This record gives sequence, C-alpha cells and structure tokens, in this order.
Amino acid sequence: MIDIVNGLGRAAAYGGLGLVLLILGIVLVDVLTPGNLRRLVWEQRNRNGALLLSSALLGIGGIVFTSIWSTYDDFGKGLVSTAVFGLLGLVMMAVAFVVVDLITPGRLGALLVEPEPHPAVWVTASCNLAVSAIVSASIA
Repeated sequence: MIDIVNGLGRAAAYGGLGLVLLILGIVLVDVLTPGNLRRLVWEQRNRNGALLLSSALLGIGGIVFTSIWSTYDDFGKGLVSTAVFGLLGLVMMAVAFVVVDLITPGRLGALLVEPEPHPAVWVTASCNLAVSAIVSASIA
C-alpha cells in the first residue's frame, strides 16, 4: 500500500510539473505569434495557430515523457532534471522559431496567423517536433 501512495505522490508531482511546462509552452507560442493565441485558435478557428500550438505541446510532452521514463532513482533529482530538460526544450523551440524566421522570407509570426493554411506552419511545426526529439534523445 505504501508503494501505491508513493507512486501517486510521484505521479502528481510529475503531472503538476508537466502541466506547468505545457502552460509555459502555450505562453511561449502566444509570445512568438502576433495577437491573442486563445482568440486566434478558439474563436477564429485558425488552423495555422492550432498546428503551431499543437506541435509545441506534443514536443514538450515528449520531452517530459522521456525525462520521466529515464528518470534518476532519486525522485528529487528526477523532478529537477525533468524541469531542466523541459525548460531547455522550450528555449530551443523558441530559438529555432527565431532562426527559421530569420532565414525565410516574410515575417513567420504574421504568416502563422493568416486565416488560410500556410505551408510555413508545417515547417515550423516539424521544427518543434525535431527539436523535442533531439532534446529527448539527449536525455536517454
């Protein structure tokens, strides 16, 4: 019974940390794109914004999953490493966004909020997932 209680406590701690990182991911995407992301996705039903946000959330979720999966035996150390790798993933996704914006024509943020689907969103979403895969591989 003690194992179950300990497991629930650890799951709650990792789950809480994961939610915080996902919220930070939402904030990051909101900062990188012009306008209000919530309005853009939920009210205007903008597919470009939804794809970009989805790729960031999947990427952060993958990093958190990998970090928990390969966690240290020490719970505290595992929790800290999950936070650090999650934050690293967020920073790297933001840097990748800026780099893609610099090396491609136009303003990437403006393209992402257009009402019509834009191919640049797929490139940016793929970049998010690639960055998260690289960070995840570095954990294992």
